[in-house]
Amino acid sequence: MAEPKKQNYLHGAAILAFGVVIMKILGAIYKIPLGNILGDTGYAYFLCAYNIYSVFLTLATAGLPVALSRMIAEANTMNRPNQVRRIFSVAWWTFFVIGAVCTLVMALFPGQLASALNNPSAELSILALSPAVLLVCLTSAYRGYCQGHENMTPTTVGQVLEVLAKVAVGLLLAWYLTSTAQSLPVASAGAIFGVTIGSLVALIYMFAVKRRYYGSGHDGSDVPENRMSVLRTLLRIGIPITLGSSVLSLINLLDSGLCMGRLQDAAGFTELAATELYGVYGKAQTLYNLPASFITPLTISVVPAISATMAMRHSSDANRIAENSMRIAVVLALPMGVGLSVLAEPIMSTIYPGSNEQGPELLTIMGIASFFVCMALMMNAILQASGNEKYPIYSMIAGGIVKIAVNWVLVGNPEINIVGAPIGTLCCYAVMCVMNFAFMCRCLPKKPSLGRILIRPAIACAAMGLSAWAVYGLGYRFLGEGRLYMAVAMLAAIAVAVVVYFVMVVALRAITYEDMKLIPKGEKLAKLLHIK
Repeated sequence: MAEPKKQNYLHGAAILAFGVVIMKILGAIYKIPLGNILGDTGYAYFLCAYNIYSVFLTLATAGLPVALSRMIAEANTMNRPNQVRRIFSVAWWTFFVIGAVCTLVMALFPGQLASALNNPSAELSILALSPAVLLVCLTSAYRGYCQGHENMTPTTVGQVLEVLAKVAVGLLLAWYLTSTAQSLPVASAGAIFGVTIGSLVALIYMFAVKRRYYGSGHDGSDVPENRMSVLRTLLRIGIPITLGSSVLSLINLLDSGLCMGRLQDAAGFTELAATELYGVYGKAQTLYNLPASFITPLTISVVPAISATMAMRHSSDANRIAENSMRIAVVLALPMGVGLSVLAEPIMSTIYPGSNEQGPELLTIMGIASFFVCMALMMNAILQASGNEKYPIYSMIAGGIVKIAVNWVLVGNPEINIVGAPIGTLCCYAVMCVMNFAFMCRCLPKKPSLGRILIRPAIACAAMGLSAWAVYGLGYRFLGEGRLYMAVAMLAAIAVAVVVYFVMVVALRAITYEDMKLIPKGEKLAKLLHIK
């Protein structure tokens, strides 16, 4: 079969973003009913296991897929097919060993891991999730290979298939186990087992794609580096990225144990009450993670694009891609963060009826934090792609220390309690953004312009936020109380906000014609919208 055509970085990001839209719709079908089936307490068990899984997953896959895609992009740019094949072979076995070790730790010590987070009832959920680490590790090797070839389509299709399987299996098991009067820990384990099944489906698909379209790679005249040299390069690039990402995953894991501990020991809540508060915090986190999931495709596409330009010593192109990517990230992330904050009350009350009353307050703060999360992710990717992997580690460590300190003080205060957790998150990522931008100014050939990146999208978002607040307030006043009326008013506010933001972005030229040319059918859309 002929090798698929490469995509430019925004085209690739658009393909990945399309997949994200589908995955988020399916994810909502999964997590919203799941949160209602399990309740705040059962969802806390689910979240505890998932946080542990995320740490192992980050250790195994945060840096090496980025390193793999970067190395393959560079080798492709230099026309070294034998080197590409050698890189993938070394990476695959590296992923296998790391994934197997992480899976064994989760499978052999689930009780100890759950107890360490002050949530022993999550033991079964951790055990059910343990095989997923190895499966995702191997899948990541194939995804990194395709992304290094600047082909984002297999990643998108594989992720959609993964979520479909997760939704089908997870919801079915959660419903069946609760309907047969099984305990909440058992129902949570059944729900989270869907993640493991989804990971298996994704691995099978990615293996088939690699075999069908790329085979073992075509022969070339280049002499590849020896395996130890490739491994050293893979680890030299991947380990700093992994360490940086692992810091935040470890912080989130500590956050889980810290919140549960401080709520009980310092704030005076019972274990059940603390679990309920952490459960509603977890529900708000599900919504808060939404903006970042739309930025991640752009970060994935940026890495091979910048790496390829750096390999060709085209520093001006790398600088242009970096600044454009940050500006597009702001255009996408800022309105989502503002929307979550302005409409926090109807969103939480409509999606999770009967949940703890602190939910809207948590989401209001986390909506603001989500913007800083997105920008931190984008700046991390730019620094990593340009060969400055160590700097994100420094910013993540600093942000993590701030988060732990803020959580320790605020969550332990009975009057603030769980609200201290999102405040800690906001402070953490704000610190990271400031430090990362300073590092970018130091490392890139030309300092990115904050004015070009922020001002126009911020004006558009201010207008959008005010319109959403006004429309929801008027709708709620005239329609009256009740979940249905609240949902209608919220949907009307969202519709108006989308139109206002779209008009403002076009009027202020926050997106340029050059940007539109890089996305599928962008030139036609630019002409239709009179974007110059």
